[in-house]
Amino acid sequence: MAGPEHLVQASAVAIDGRALLIEGVPGSGKSSLALALIDRGAQLIGDDGVRLELDGDRVIAAPPPNIAGKLEIRGVGIIDLPATSAPVALILALDEEAPRFPDPVPVQELLGQTIPRLLFRAEDANAAIRAEWALRLHGLQLG
Repeated sequence: MAGPEHLVQASAVAIDGRALLIEGVPGSGKSSLALALIDRGAQLIGDDGVRLELDGDRVIAAPPPNIAGKLEIRGVGIIDLPATSAPVALILALDEEAPRFPDPVPVQELLGQTIPRLLFRAEDANAAIRAEWALRLHGLQLG
């Protein structure tokens, strides 16, 4: 990969080769949502730290070297998991005040590229399923 890179305080998982970047304040549920998605088949990219790099016109989410493969399970400890990289397709910004319907879908610029960004409530039991659907419906198609 070539081009600019930087670290962001977020968590990220890969689902079917596309990265879902999860933003939120400490304690908002980033790691919990990532863990629930991993339990459903997603792959860890980074927990509470993600390296973003520009590769052509794609923003690639990759594990930061110092915490690659580490995921914190609150109240349990830190576990080791295989980590991967993938192009960012959607940003979920954890927010208790997320609107019921995202119309229109807002966007955010990352490394000069436009990425869809949804405000997302993550505290209910079906948050992982909703996150998968958000990626299907609103994520960039990267193939």
